[in-house]
Amino acid sequence: MRNRGLLAVLCSGLMTAGCSTQGQVDPDVMQIATKPLTCSNKAECDVWWQRAHTWVASHSTYQIESATDSLIQTAGPDGGKRALAYQITRTVNPDGTATIGFAAHCDGSLGCKPNPWEAGADFKQYVRGNAENAPRSEVDPSQPTTSAMHPDASHGQSIPASNGEAMTQ
Repeated sequence: MRNRGLLAVLCSGLMTAGCSTQGQVDPDVMQIATKPLTCSNKAECDVWWQRAHTWVASHSTYQIESATDSLIQTAGPDGGKRALAYQITRTVNPDGTATIGFAAHCDGSLGCKPNPWEAGADFKQYVRGNAENAPRSEVDPSQPTTSAMHPDASHGQSIPASNGEAMTQ
């Protein structure tokens, strides 16, 4: 409780970038981050699941603890750290499609770095194959590319997992 009071005083007394931007998420980023990630057939789902694994392995500060055909989960978050921990799920639907869920959270009192919404948007663009940081062989040339995630993003928000549950920092 004492730390929260100190943080509130610091945020109100100093107009630091982190404190002043808390709660603000670009609507375009939020739209991408919340759009369901549903592949249309087994072949596409397998490619997307491999991309999901590649993205987590290259973006996570924490080691991957579990990697199955339905779950990719990292260690973390460590107490007080701003780095994101990830939990990616794959749920096969009766019609042969699958939904890939994304959840990210940290344990930092000053927010997460990167911002979970931006990480979620970057993840989904990468998995779909239309992100700049995708290997060239995986990029669909008919899709527009997007800019890379801002490296100084801070103060993450709660980001809902694709299954409707909210993941918090």
